[in-house]
Amino acid sequence: MLVKEVVLLLLLYLAMVVCVLISVAFMTLMERKILGYIQIRKGPNKVGLLGILQPFSDAVKLFSKEQTVPFMANLNLYYIIPFFNLILSLVLWVCIPMHTVFFNFNFSFLYFLSLSSMGVYCVMLAGWSSNSNYSLLGSLRAVAQTISYEVSLVLLLMSFLFLILSLNIYNLIKYQEYVWLMFLCLPLGLMWLVSSLAETNRTPFDFAEGESELVSGFNVEYSSGGFAMIFLAEYASILFMSVMSSIMLMGGSMNFMFLLKVLIFVIFWIWARGTLPRYRYDKLMYLAWKSYLPVSLNYLMFFYMMSMIYFILIC
Repeated sequence: MLVKEVVLLLLLYLAMVVCVLISVAFMTLMERKILGYIQIRKGPNKVGLLGILQPFSDAVKLFSKEQTVPFMANLNLYYIIPFFNLILSLVLWVCIPMHTVFFNFNFSFLYFLSLSSMGVYCVMLAGWSSNSNYSLLGSLRAVAQTISYEVSLVLLLMSFLFLILSLNIYNLIKYQEYVWLMFLCLPLGLMWLVSSLAETNRTPFDFAEGESELVSGFNVEYSSGGFAMIFLAEYASILFMSVMSSIMLMGGSMNFMFLLKVLIFVIFWIWARGTLPRYRYDKLMYLAWKSYLPVSLNYLMFFYMMSMIYFILIC
């Protein structure tokens, strides 16, 4: 019986991976459409009906391009890292609680934090293994930015954990049955969204890809399948952070309304890219260490004291 359950879980996980990849494909189409309408022009509308097949033609084009081999690059790492990056962003989805027979474990928040922090190594090794000054500078920027915002992101997450007194993501859904945490913790929610933008290297925090000075950042030496896998990993992580934001701030019962909430957060990610200019790098670091870190620490102490008072009262 145990073997059958494991096989069922693996099949369900593979089905979810396929759904995530298809969602990423149509998310890129939606992004190009929304950016087009923000700039008063049409997005892709030639391939298929209303451009619906555009993401798949882009995928065929990317994977059929010639693979460049940079001179003096560390080839083993250079080829492995994009695949490892994509695997990391897909394995993260295991911790999302589903109503069907699926993985659901008590330490899912720890699993999320552990795996998401490993993405830093992929960016760092992708920039270093290319043996290019531009890719190395882009990776150093991205690593410094990700590590800085990861600190405040974890502290913000711990504030939510003190509210529910659990490390299981599913408990967030149960505790928001009557009121969303977005209303109870609005400043925390806004800080979480901004930190998530910085964590996924998106506008206005896309310093890893400063075209004017870094020629596309840490992935400048990648082409064909390697670039496509890095691209897929980035958009899969954006989709995952949208799902996490929906569960944390707006409840997360897995139904049609949940999909609408996730869509709202995805549109927020795209809207930020279409409207906001790139931030200055020193201001980005000041925002992380001088603004978000003290505020998140104060909120953490506040919620910790609230949980202690609750324990004293019930005891």
